[in-house]
Amino acid sequence: MHFDTSVIAQNLPLLARGLELTLLLVAASLILGTAFGALACVGKLLGRGLLYWIAVGYIALLRGVPELIVMFWIYYCGPLLLGARLSSFAAALAAMSLYAGAYLAEIFRAGVLAVPRGHVEAARALGLAEPFVWLDIILPQALRTMIPAFIGVVTIIVKVSGLASAIGVAELVYEATIVSGQSYRYFELFTAVGACYFALIFPLSLLAQRYEAARARRLR
Repeated sequence: MHFDTSVIAQNLPLLARGLELTLLLVAASLILGTAFGALACVGKLLGRGLLYWIAVGYIALLRGVPELIVMFWIYYCGPLLLGARLSSFAAALAAMSLYAGAYLAEIFRAGVLAVPRGHVEAARALGLAEPFVWLDIILPQALRTMIPAFIGVVTIIVKVSGLASAIGVAELVYEATIVSGQSYRYFELFTAVGACYFALIFPLSLLAQRYEAARARRLR
């Protein structure tokens, strides 16, 4: 089979535009997902009350339903609730943000619970105000624990972004699908798309592994 690189070169501006939109979608989803995850984490840590049950339901629902179904539901069923259809980008952003938030909530909660209770009690015994207990004792230690898992969620969201093409978001997979349908050069174009995703995800995986190894050495 002849691999025609000229097809990739000719359509590089379109692929670059799709990659740019992919990165924008991933970044915005992670920002909003972090906010959703933090709020759901607070709800879970409360252990009771309305916010707790909302957080439990939200996490269970989003982790138990395929991300593509969430995206389709928001895009196609959302108008029944809102009275107006969201743009394809807004629907994908909402779905990916909610999906990311559900996973990040559990990561944040695990990080907070991993902080040694003795450290927290000692800070409170010394009279440190509660906001400073969180800022100086809990969050710095929790964040160090969360980093590898957070990077894992980033890689998942990068992969999930490709599903946005199913509702018409002109990201990388969408652009490759359109161009390959016109040129019939599926092999070249989707090989290029796979290489782009690999270039995004593989360094993140290495970063997580090296961080874990460095952290294990510090704890010895």
